Parts: sequence; structure tokens; C-alpha cells
Amino acid sequence: MSTSEVTTKGLRGARPGRDALVGVNVGEGGTNQPTGRHPGRGEQPMVPRASFSSYYGKPIINKPVWEARDIAGYFFLGGLAGASSLVAAGADLTGRRQLSRVMKTGALAAGGLSFVALVHDLGRPERFLNMLRTFKPTSPMSVGSWLLSAYVPAAGAAALSELTGVAIPLGRLATAGAAALGPAVAAYTGALVADTAVPAWHGGHRQMPFVFVASAASAAGGLGLLAAPAGEVAPARLLGTVGGAVEVALEQVMERRMGLPAQAYHEGKAKTYGRLARAATLGGIGLGVLGRKSRLATRLAGAGLLLGSALTRFAIFEAGIVSAEDPKYTVVPQRERLAAQGGVPTPARG
Repeated sequence: MSTSEVTTKGLRGARPGRDALVGVNVGEGGTNQPTGRHPGRGEQPMVPRASFSSYYGKPIINKPVWEARDIAGYFFLGGLAGASSLVAAGADLTGRRQLSRVMKTGALAAGGLSFVALVHDLGRPERFLNMLRTFKPTSPMSVGSWLLSAYVPAAGAAALSELTGVAIPLGRLATAGAAALGPAVAAYTGALVADTAVPAWHGGHRQMPFVFVASAASAAGGLGLLAAPAGEVAPARLLGTVGGAVEVALEQVMERRMGLPAQAYHEGKAKTYGRLARAATLGGIGLGVLGRKSRLATRLAGAGLLLGSALTRFAIFEAGIVSAEDPKYTVVPQRERLAAQGGVPTPARG
């Protein structure tokens, strides 16, 4: 308890070294930084380090209400479908009939399942139909809904024509249409999550769509390695290897440039999924390159690339949930941006 007393003649009974410190020379670690006059000397501030919270312990932003199984699965399956259609068109042009059949069938299955996952998360099918009542070019969700509505029928027609041998000219037209829409289908979910206020998603808005596209390419290459005959897997091996390597590299770049929200990728389920994703993807790349002459190694490589791509989407999803629940991922980057613009001082990262 302080024994000092404020009188008309000033402060009486004050103890030296008990003044509250404000502003200048108070460092992040809670002590004054050394000065030229008193090198190595520091004082403890009277104000404790800031801890970020919100009213009633609620998050500052609304946490996504999506289910991980539905939406992370939707991200993965949509990317796999879009990239597979592109590979199928290339396989048709180069005369790889079995690879084309595998990729068209995979595109139909993945596209259909991604549609089911989205509708299941929405709760009722009519909610998806309601999203088609308008078209808003500035909304990734609106654009994505229309893309999916056009892509799935095209992929279905291409696969059915390939499997049944019926309406071959229509099947070729559908293959071209699905291939044209495929890159956008693979990329738009990355733009969708980056367009939210969730720190771990929006913080990587410049790289996130490219991560999704590379991951989709890795998955499509993995599907070809897993299911196509050995004599036709060369394009799938190249796509899976390049896509997987770019995916891993872009994730590292994204996290480095993201700042504080990148910590969310190293917490909880996101950390586990991320580590497993990198291990599976790099393992798939290694087996795909070194095990060219082994059918078993090729199939294991395909499985690894598929698994790595799926786990990448789940890691990104879980990191977003973590960053939405913790106020520091919202508050600290905001204050750092203000400080960079000459506003309030940057707070210590709690």
C-alpha cells in the first residue's frame, strides 16, 4: 500500500522508483530499454501487459458454423473434380483412353460428392437453389454456386458418354466444357475462404487460391497414379509431383507472409493435419519419382498425394476456426496495421 500523500505543496512521502512509466522506452518484454545515460538499467512498468479478450468471453468475429467434414470435404472434392476434368481432356487429346476414363469417372464422383456435401451443410436443398436466384460477380459464393451448377452436369455427361459409348460427339463437347470450367472450380473455394474475416484465411488471401489449385493438381495426379494403367500415368505423375511440390512451397510462403495468424496453423487439429499432409504429399512425390518401375510404389504415391491434398484442406479449415475463436488473431494484426500507418503503437503479442 502506498504511503505517499498529495498536499498543496506537492507529493509528500513518495518512495523513489515507484513512478508509473508511460509510453517512451517501455519495451515489449515489460521493461524500459537501456538508454545512453543508464546502459543496462531498466524499470518495471506499473501497467501489466495487455491480454486480448471480448465481452462475456465471446470471439470478436463470428466463428464459421460450417461442419469440417462437409465443407473441408467440399473444398477437397471440388478441387479434385476440377483438376481431373482438365487431365481427362488432355488424355483424350494424347490418346490415353484409360487415363481419360479414370479421370472422367473421378471427376463425376468427386463433383457429385462435393455437391452433396455442400447441400448437406446447408441443411435443405432449396437453400442451394436460393443461391441461384441472383448472380453476383463480386461474391465468390455466388460465382461458385453457378460454376458448380454448370460443371457437375458437364462432368456427368462426359463420364457417362465415356463409360457407355453413347452420344460420343456430345461427350466430347461436355469434356471440353468441364475442362474449361475445371480450373475455376478448383480455385474458387480458395477465393471463398480468403474473402471472409477469418484471420487465418483472409491473412493468406494472396496465396490461398493458388494453394488450392496446386493441391487440386496434386490430388488429380494422385488419382491417375492410383487408378490408371502403368503405361498411361506419365502425365499424372508429372502433375502430381509438380502440384504437390508447389502446394507445400506455397503453404510455407503463405504462412511467412501472414504474420501472427499463421500461429493458428500450428495449434490443435490444424497442426496435426498440417504435419500429416506434408508427410503424405512429400512421401507421394518421393514414391512417384523413385518408384516409376514399381506398380505398387506408383499406387502408394497416388494414395499419398490424394491423402495429402485432403488433409491440407482440413488443416486450413481447422486453422480458420482457431483464429476466429481467439481475439488476438483479430486485434493484434489490426493494431500492427495502424502502427504501420502512423496510428497507435504496436501492442505486445500476448
